Formats: sequence, structure tokens, C-alpha cells
Amino acid sequence: MGFNCGIIGLPNVGKSTIFNALSSAGAPMANYPFCTIEPNRGIVPVPDDRLLHIASLLTKDKPIPTRIEFVDVAGLVKGASKGEGLGNKFLDHIRNVDALIHVVRCFKSEDVVHVPGEIDPLHDIEIVNTELMLADLEILSRAVEKMDKQARSGIKQVKPTIDLCRRLMDHLNSGKHLKSLRLEENELALIKEMGLITLKPVLYLANSLESETEGAMVARVAEYADEEGTGFLAIAGKLEEEISELSTDEKQEYLGAMGIEESGLNRLIRTAYQLLDLITYYTAATDLQAWTLKRGTRALAAAGKIHTDFAQGFIRAEVYSYEELERVGSEHAIREQGLLRTEGRDYIIREGDIVKYLFHV
Repeated sequence: MGFNCGIIGLPNVGKSTIFNALSSAGAPMANYPFCTIEPNRGIVPVPDDRLLHIASLLTKDKPIPTRIEFVDVAGLVKGASKGEGLGNKFLDHIRNVDALIHVVRCFKSEDVVHVPGEIDPLHDIEIVNTELMLADLEILSRAVEKMDKQARSGIKQVKPTIDLCRRLMDHLNSGKHLKSLRLEENELALIKEMGLITLKPVLYLANSLESETEGAMVARVAEYADEEGTGFLAIAGKLEEEISELSTDEKQEYLGAMGIEESGLNRLIRTAYQLLDLITYYTAATDLQAWTLKRGTRALAAAGKIHTDFAQGFIRAEVYSYEELERVGSEHAIREQGLLRTEGRDYIIREGDIVKYLFHV
């Protein structure tokens, strides 16, 4: 798996429409709240022209792209933490995702009810964000209660985690998401297994029908995201869903006719890569496959993401770049011209690297 994103928002903001547009998975849609009860999941390949070019240069059949998983959960409502609507228990489905796509309604339609009443994108955002903070407070509160009992029984090792949890709770109670709090790597390690949602990067996705009035609403969401220092993207969800149902050739023709350079999926993936600071690299020992990594990942950790044997028996990595391959034209020429590098476990994988791991079992 490359990376995964949880799709959140109020009911009837177009989450399932966006999900269908992105994944072509055919999630059910209806004009009533809580149409999505169990999470919808869709896994799609990440478009990658570079992968196809590498395949042609290395004469590799059926290259395997990296993938992105979308998880669409039920809509949150005000009071979800107290059981309103479907409550917030379904948020457990997104506690382990890499990032959140927060869909915000920026369109008016008499045919689609809006649960809070008047359409106000920023008010809608605050409702969802408040419920996410309350959900994290509940997790932290339960954790502190459990660790307090351990501390009273003489387990002193839990004290740093208790202190950290209380600090996090104070931050949430001040009305701020945890991602706005500076935490050290050792502190993040202490709370890693809790799956705190407000620690995750967020991409605000404005869903509109592209009218002038809606353009003003989209602009407000863009400004909000900029002030928060997080990601933003505007999509006409219904249009993207229609595009997703076309064949590849028809998509290109339709996009060209509409004056759209690329699909919403491509724009979302590019924005998500930037938000999460991700890179793509390739392995080509047998099959050619693309992989997604956090920028700065070392070779040993990257090998372990493919298979634990690769990490446990790591010997070295043989590496060359896509740019070098494109320039000389073949792996034979790479070797002949001395461009193949031997790297150790601490080598930092770079964007576009082509890697062969050598290991022993």
C-alpha cells in the first residue's frame, strides 16, 4: 500500500460523491443523513507516467504502481461525541490513516438537505473539528485513567506518558487540534498507538458546482486552510464522478472539452503528496514496482516496508536514478558507465531512485 486517506465531513456534503469520483468504487449515495454507516473503502493506482517510461527502458511487463486507499466514513453531526446521529464510534475506522480529507459543502441545492440548516462552510468545518477534538479527548481521558491505576500500583514508567496526555488534553480544551502542538519524536512514539485523529494532516476539499456564489464559499475555505497552514483543494464533485465513469480515452477528450488539465484524482494525489511530504521510488529486481515513502526514509526502513526479510537480512542496496536511466537508455548502460551505486542501510532514498535490495535470509 502507498498511503491512505480518511474522508470526513458533515452528512450530505458530497463525501460519497467525492469517494466515487476518486475511487470509482460505487459507494451508495442518497439524499438523507447517515447513508454511509459502514466505511466505504476504495484502492486506486497512483497515476505515474514515469513508471511506464521506466518499464519501456527496462523492458518490464506489467509494472505495478503504488496505490492510495480512500476510507469514507459516516457524516459527523454536532453532538456526535454524546451519541447524536450515529455517534462517533465509527471514527475508529480512520484512526490509522495517514491523512484526512475534510469535505466541505460549498454548493446550494434545494434537492439536497443540509443538516445544520444554512450553508456556512466555516461553521460546518468548526462542527466537525470540534467533534474530532472531543473524540481525541475521550481517548486521552481513558488512557490517563488506566495509567493512573498503573502508577498507583507502582508502575512508574507510565508517568511521562500521563504527563504528556494531560498536556495534550489541555491543548485540545483550548480549542486547538493536536497537529498545531509541537511534539518531539520521543513524545510522538509514546502516543503512536492511540490513533489520535487531530494529530493527522488535513486537506480541506471544497465541493462545489462552480457557480459565482459558490466561488465565494470556496474562497473562504481556501483562506481558512491557509491560516491553519494545511492543504486545500477545490473539486466539482458531481462533475468528477461523471468523469470517473468514462473510459481513459473518453476522459481525456472530456477534460479537454471542459478546459480541465487533469482530473480531480490526479490533483488530489499531488496535493496529498505535498501535504505528507511523500516521494515515489522504484524496485526492479524482478517485477518493476513503484513505492511511496516519507521523504528522508533510510534504505533499511524502506526495505522493511516491502518485506521484513529485506530489513532483517539487509546487505546493501544497488541504486541509480530515473534521470540517469532516461539519459543513458538502459540498465546495461547504467552499469557500463559506472552509474550504479552501492549504498548501505543509512542511505536516504530519493525521489525517482530505482533500487535493488541485496539481502540474506
